[in-house]
Amino acid sequence: MSEMRLQRYLARAGVASRRKAEPLIVAGRVCVNGVPATELGSKVDPDRDTVTVDGREVRLDEQENAYVMLYKPRGYESAMSGPGRRPYAGELVPTDRYPGLFHVGRLDWDTTGLLLFTTDGEVGHALTHPSHEVDKHYVALVRGVPSRRELDALRRGLTIDKDVAAPAEGAVLDADDPVCRPVIPEGLPYGCSVVGLTIHEGKKHEVKRLLDAIGHKVVRLHRDQFGPLVLSGVAPGAWRDLTPDEVRAVQEAAR
Repeated sequence: MSEMRLQRYLARAGVASRRKAEPLIVAGRVCVNGVPATELGSKVDPDRDTVTVDGREVRLDEQENAYVMLYKPRGYESAMSGPGRRPYAGELVPTDRYPGLFHVGRLDWDTTGLLLFTTDGEVGHALTHPSHEVDKHYVALVRGVPSRRELDALRRGLTIDKDVAAPAEGAVLDADDPVCRPVIPEGLPYGCSVVGLTIHEGKKHEVKRLLDAIGHKVVRLHRDQFGPLVLSGVAPGAWRDLTPDEVRAVQEAAR
């Protein structure tokens, strides 16, 4: 096997995405043949070099990477673990079965829906990089009913607090459509509507900020699609392995 950058090696080994591996390297936590490798451009030969993180050897997994779909329930932080008051999505996925599993992107604690986990650092990094413009579809219960003019403003792109948001595709949905059930389990509240919104970026609170910018506060938010994946075959709080076709689609999207 030819030499590769240390960040890529750590991603391939399931330690972290390439982006998240960089702080580990800079902090001196990664050693190659017993010597701290603090240069981000360092290269390693997987066949000859021994790589450790915090003294623990890490190797390229000869087995296939894991890909897991979680239906994140409301109230869970999109992280593997931490000291916070709320529970973490990482507690709901099989980290014992798939060591190195991490979440791809994130959802707000009060947002439900599809959250992808994988041990494939390269795919995870690619799917969250802005240059790939991976589509994400959300269903939002909002106050009021967005007009055609307001939805057109989303399609053209908005400037929010001096931050330019990429164009987003939005539409008012029929409340009887099954895709709306996660945000209106007890029916459509008076004075509200359900909006479907497709975005390409992953900025913090982006959907909420976009809809608030056109005058419609988000009451509940749910993600039912992430790239080629559609949330299906899994109950709230549960997970499942991706099918072979889904894995191929995710890998293709990452390219």
